[in-house]
Amino acid sequence: MAEKDNNKFGLKDFLQIAVIFLIAMGIYYALFTFVLSNDTVSGISMQPNFENGERVIAVRHAKIERGDVVIVNAPDEPGAEYIKRVIGMPGDKIVSKNNQIYINGKKISQPWLTKGFKLTDNEDGFTGTKYSQTQNFTISSLAKTANYKKYYTSAQLKEMQKTNRVPKGTYFVMGDHRSVSKDSRYIGTIAKKNIIGVVKLRYWPLNKIQVY
Repeated sequence: MAEKDNNKFGLKDFLQIAVIFLIAMGIYYALFTFVLSNDTVSGISMQPNFENGERVIAVRHAKIERGDVVIVNAPDEPGAEYIKRVIGMPGDKIVSKNNQIYINGKKISQPWLTKGFKLTDNEDGFTGTKYSQTQNFTISSLAKTANYKKYYTSAQLKEMQKTNRVPKGTYFVMGDHRSVSKDSRYIGTIAKKNIIGVVKLRYWPLNKIQVY
């Protein structure tokens, strides 16, 4: 009789499983609220390195370095998130000329653009343009555009025009699909508080798993 009782699934067992489940869910929630961010790539602005529908994990509060791929809160579309690459750090002087980026007077390596120069757009308005085609600009010239006037004060615009520097505490981000990407050339630099995290892993699709 005692053996039969031991095989019963009782209330105590149920409560133990429920507690373990709740703890696991709590850990998962905390992990993806305060440490990690699970995101889906939307759009074509990071082609050919990241495609629409791919899934990535970003680390929140990670150190941000030039070349990092980041998830950011979109300044022009409340509630939306963009995936972009960090090109300019706070205080950097930026000059783009003939598809090359010069930071503080020195040309930077952009290996993430190599594939794009071999691919040609077939999007309306961009047909025939190479993915990696980048227009000429400086921070000073961007600060004179109507787009920048939406995001900065007159004092900030004057400072950028004068110094050609990325404003303090912000980052200049761009998409790898330069010809179509809506990025810091149009929506301004991104404040550190609006950078959700640095992408460290692509886990979907399975045949493209990659650690960054």
